[in-house]
Amino acid sequence: MSRRNLWSSKRDVDNLPCLQRLFLSFNNISNFESICCLADSPSLSDITFDGNPIAQEPWYKHTVLQNMLQLRQLDTRRVTEEERRMASVVAKKEEEKRRESHKQSLLKEKKRLTINNIARQWDLQHRVTNIAANQDRKNSDSPSLDPCQMDGSTTSAFPEETGSLDSVLTNALQALSVTDTHLVDVDGDTLSLYGSGALESLDRNWSIQTAGMVTTVSFTFIEFDEIVQVLPKLKMKFPNSLHLKFKETNLAMLQQFNALAQLHRVDQLTIDPQGNPVVNFTLWKYYVLFRLSHFNMQKINGTEVTQNDMIMAERLFGILAHVASSELPHYRVISILGDARKKQFRYLQETKGKKHGIVNEENNDSKRFVGENTNRAMLNYTTRDFYNEKLEETKEKKKFCKIYIEDLVKEATEISMKKEALQKLWPQMFIELVRDAVLETRNKNSYMKLCLQQIADQK
Repeated sequence: MSRRNLWSSKRDVDNLPCLQRLFLSFNNISNFESICCLADSPSLSDITFDGNPIAQEPWYKHTVLQNMLQLRQLDTRRVTEEERRMASVVAKKEEEKRRESHKQSLLKEKKRLTINNIARQWDLQHRVTNIAANQDRKNSDSPSLDPCQMDGSTTSAFPEETGSLDSVLTNALQALSVTDTHLVDVDGDTLSLYGSGALESLDRNWSIQTAGMVTTVSFTFIEFDEIVQVLPKLKMKFPNSLHLKFKETNLAMLQQFNALAQLHRVDQLTIDPQGNPVVNFTLWKYYVLFRLSHFNMQKINGTEVTQNDMIMAERLFGILAHVASSELPHYRVISILGDARKKQFRYLQETKGKKHGIVNEENNDSKRFVGENTNRAMLNYTTRDFYNEKLEETKEKKKFCKIYIEDLVKEATEISMKKEALQKLWPQMFIELVRDAVLETRNKNSYMKLCLQQIADQK
C-alpha cells in the first residue's frame, strides 16, 4: 500500500471489519499519529512498519504494542508475552512521567498566579497608603482652607473620582483577600518568602535536613519592618543562611540596615532596586560594609567586596559611630557595653578547653559573633510600629506624671493655704485657749469633780 493510499485507509478503516494483515513497509511514515487509527481495528493481527522512519525510533515497538493490543505479529515477527509485558511497564512509566510533568506544570502555574496576586495586592496596598498619606498631608497643610476653593470659587475638585478610586481599591483588596496572599517556596538551597503571611512559616517545625540545607533566604513583597521582627527566628531556624535577598521590601533608609546586625552571619546581601529606594543612595553599599563589618561581607549585589571598599566605608562613616555613641545617654551606653561583654564571655566559655589549633581555625568565624564594634552597636534601628508603640507608652506616662504632679501641687497649695490661715488665727486661738483654761480651773473643787465625772463616764 502506498503512502497516498494510507491516508484513504485511515478514513476507511471502519469499513474493513475483517482486516487481519496490513503491510505498510517503506511508506515514509514518520509519526505515530499517522497510524493511530489502526488501533481501532479489532481483527488486525499482523502488521509491518519496517523501512519507515518511525521504525528507527527507540519507543517504536513499545508504542505500537501498547496501542495495538490485538497484534500477534509485528514486522513479520511473533509478539511474545515478555514484549507485551515490557510494553505495559514502559507505558505505565510514561504515564507516571506525564502525570508528574502535568503536576509540576500545575504547581508552576499556581505559583505564578499566586505571585502575581501577591504583587497586585502589594501594589494596591501601597496605592491606598499613598492616597491616605497625601490626604493627611493636605489636611495638615491647610486644615481651615478648602484646597479646591480658588478665587472665590466653591467648586470641588473631582469628589466623585476620589471617592470612586478609594472604593475601587478597597473592593479590589477585599476580593484579593479571599485568595492566596502569601507563598513559601523551597528550591534547593533557597527559601523564598512572598507576602507578609509567609513569615509565619518560620514558626514551623522544619526538618533538620531542610533547615540545614537552606543557605539563601529571599524576601519579596514584605515590609522590611515586618522582616526585622522575625530575624531572631530566622537566625535560629536556618543557622546556615549566609545570603539574604530583598525585593519589594520598602528598604528606604540606611539605618534599616542596622537591624541586620542581630543575625549570626551574612556573607552575601542582594538588594533589588525594585521596591527598595535605598539603592538610589550613592553610598549605601559603603554604609552596609561599615555597619556590618563584623560579618566580613563577601558580596553585595553580586559584586565582590575588596579591602579598598572596607577602607572607604570606614573613612566615610567612622565618625558617625563616634557621634552616635557620644550622643547616647550614659545608661544606654552601659547597657550596650554589658551586652558586648556577655557575648565575649560566652565566646570564651565556648572556646575554653578546645585545642589551640582548632581555636585558631575558628577564630575568624568567631570574630563575626563577638567582633561588633561597640560604637557601631549604638547604631540600631527601631521599626515604625515599635516606635509608635513606645511613643504611645511615653504619652501615657507623661499624662500620668502630669496628673500626679498636678495633684501634688494642688495638695501642697491647700496645705500652704491652711498653714497661712493657721498663722493668722493662732494668736487669737491661743488667747482663747488660755482664757478657757483659766476659767475652768478657777474653781478647783468643781474642776476636779468634772474631771472625775469624765473618767467615770469613760469606764
